Amino acid sequence: MNPITQELNNLSTQPLDVPSAILQRRSIKTFKPDPIAPELLRQLVGLTVAAPSSYNIQDWRIILVQDEAQKAALSEAAWNQKQILEAPVTFVFAADANGGEKDLTPIYEQGLQTGAWPENVINYFKTAIPQHQTSLGDKRREYAVKDAMIAATHLVLAAESLGLSTCFMNGWIEDKVKAVIGAADDPDLAIAVLVPVGYSAQPRLNPGRLPFSYNVFVDRFGNPYQV
Repeated sequence: MNPITQELNNLSTQPLDVPSAILQRRSIKTFKPDPIAPELLRQLVGLTVAAPSSYNIQDWRIILVQDEAQKAALSEAAWNQKQILEAPVTFVFAADANGGEKDLTPIYEQGLQTGAWPENVINYFKTAIPQHQTSLGDKRREYAVKDAMIAATHLVLAAESLGLSTCFMNGWIEDKVKAVIGAADDPDLAIAVLVPVGYSAQPRLNPGRLPFSYNVFVDRFGNPYQV
């Protein structure tokens, strides 16, 4: 059994199922000071990095900001938003635009050991991934950010399922955030999103969603999806 699955089975309370976590989750702006238990935080990290990525290159770089001074600096880089100060940890999701050009040997070896990737698939990837990276050109950053956002979505749903709350934050100054996490000199690293995680100090109120016909279409714009 996967060790993360085993740890989830050992929880005293049953995690929410995926549909319930999706429907219950809200962006929380006020957090309690309660810490997150180390074993629970480890589960969150494990569920976050279980996210898919292009060719499984896992080009996200995730920084857990917990130190009080670091939290204060990160809050300042995010227009002094207080949820970073209140939440016990903020996940900074960065994206390595050149992740597919790094040494992928550990990824290939894992795929081979698990049986997910036979030798011929690995040999194909060794050619296909560099070709793909080259073809992306200036879009390499964009594609890496997409992978990081998928991982961030895994985090917020896993956190909700396990009784925690989160808030996607898109209001920050990238250069300042990079300086806080020690990546000021890395031009290939992009900041995708900041996600404070902790225990909510406010009710989860649902602001509602527009009807499907407003922004969901079939085949083409102008042909609304009808229930």
